[in-house]
Amino acid sequence: MRIRNGSFLVIGICGSFLLVSWFSAERDVGVKQPDLVGLFHRLMLAEEKGALLTQELSNVLQKLSNFSHNANSSMQLSKEIKNDLRSRNSSILSFQPRTFSYLPHLSQHEDSLRPQVHLGRGRFGVTLVLGIPTVQRQKDSYLVNTVGSLLFDLSSQDKADMVIIIFVAESNMSFVKSVVQTLQKNFPDDVKSGLLEVIAPSPHFYPDFTQLKSTFGDTQDRVKWRTKQNLDYSFLMLYAQPKAIFYVQLEDDIVARPGYSKVMKSFATSVLSNEWLFLEFSQLGFIGKMFRTTDLPMIVDFFLMFHKDKPIDWLLDHILWVKVCNPEESAKQCAEQKDKLKQRYKPSQFQHVGLHSSLPGKIQKLRDKDFEKHPFFIPHGNPEANVNTSLNPYQGHTLDKAYRGQDFFWAFSPTVGDFIQIDFLTPQPVKEYLFRSGNFEASSDKFHNTTVEVLPSDHSVSENLGRTGPAQYHLSSDGFVVIGSFVNGIAEGQIDSVFQKLSAIRLVVHSDSDMWVLLSEISIKV
Repeated sequence: MRIRNGSFLVIGICGSFLLVSWFSAERDVGVKQPDLVGLFHRLMLAEEKGALLTQELSNVLQKLSNFSHNANSSMQLSKEIKNDLRSRNSSILSFQPRTFSYLPHLSQHEDSLRPQVHLGRGRFGVTLVLGIPTVQRQKDSYLVNTVGSLLFDLSSQDKADMVIIIFVAESNMSFVKSVVQTLQKNFPDDVKSGLLEVIAPSPHFYPDFTQLKSTFGDTQDRVKWRTKQNLDYSFLMLYAQPKAIFYVQLEDDIVARPGYSKVMKSFATSVLSNEWLFLEFSQLGFIGKMFRTTDLPMIVDFFLMFHKDKPIDWLLDHILWVKVCNPEESAKQCAEQKDKLKQRYKPSQFQHVGLHSSLPGKIQKLRDKDFEKHPFFIPHGNPEANVNTSLNPYQGHTLDKAYRGQDFFWAFSPTVGDFIQIDFLTPQPVKEYLFRSGNFEASSDKFHNTTVEVLPSDHSVSENLGRTGPAQYHLSSDGFVVIGSFVNGIAEGQIDSVFQKLSAIRLVVHSDSDMWVLLSEISIKV
């Protein structure tokens, strides 16, 4: 009997405890407290879910940490490391399973996470992948100049160790096709080689943006813009993730400092063994942020978790806070800890040049004060000559100033038959020539389908070359001999001694161009 009474007593106590707990839970319903601990655990869970991917690249990063750079090194990955990269799981857009809880509409279409690849050869196993999201702007488009600036002075080795992905973040297929055609026209060799890729999202990727809540006093248009930007960056990051060791986030309205790729790879490998979440090669927003690709799944998971709540640069800062900040410490101590996870390189390698933001109606006069301007032209001491051109110069950037090393030559779009001619005051024994078109800010203003022609002072030289000369020389009707042409905006070469002395050198355009032309370097060596 005592045992039975004891049992009832225990049951009564447990029941009372459960009842009190139930009332307490009821009282707390609807009271939402900031759950920083919960946020921390969710981020840690995201990192744990990405552990398998991190393990796959651990050997690669260990090898790369021992990779030393010297003055003659081209900073290329070894074949062994590239093979390691190619063996990684290359499944496209491998979102975490809980992504569908952040974006439930994705489960309605099986192709909602499948990118539409419009240009590309599936390049993998490189050191750098650059991501450039672009959208249809109401006013100026800066994309061609941005891509041209990134390609401007890359060596063949640099190009082989990189892939540049342009993510057209639009569902308007006519606009997507226009971007593809523009890039094919302006950068045919880089498209053909696989250096440039163009992708677009599935038409089912974006959610209904009309149901977003306005926060931080932002207008509905701005909330939509920043939410879509979070999704765009996440999509692009996960598409790029399997391709390289490092991912660099860029925008479609920037210019790059010459030599940027070597600088970034050298700095990244020098600090690879340190603990950092990202490296900064610009002080503006998200421009020039470099991440280890092994960290991207965790970062994207965090962005998607809060994609409707805050702008992407705030979210990135929150990741740092969750990782290293103690709520019981001061803001100063927190800032010091966060600074350890983001390492800044100076001078900046990228400059923002766009005036009109991708957010309609927004004027954005952002400039990076740590960006050192590269010279717009390179002067040379050329032989005395009279210069003439059929091209129409822009705002005083004349051919005469360019030839004398005082400025660059900038002119409106050329048409068939346009020319630049240099007539030496006295015949010159020219040994080498160099004509460089475009510069780092007007990188797409280059000469295409344009020949270099010389006029020997001894007319018999032209006549003999026309009858019995080498096949590579072509004689024009007025005595000039074609000796070269522009390739990727540059014409350079040595002049055969068979020509003896020259009276003139000229450039002749053989097709119309939509772009302006700019000569940033003219060098005639005798």
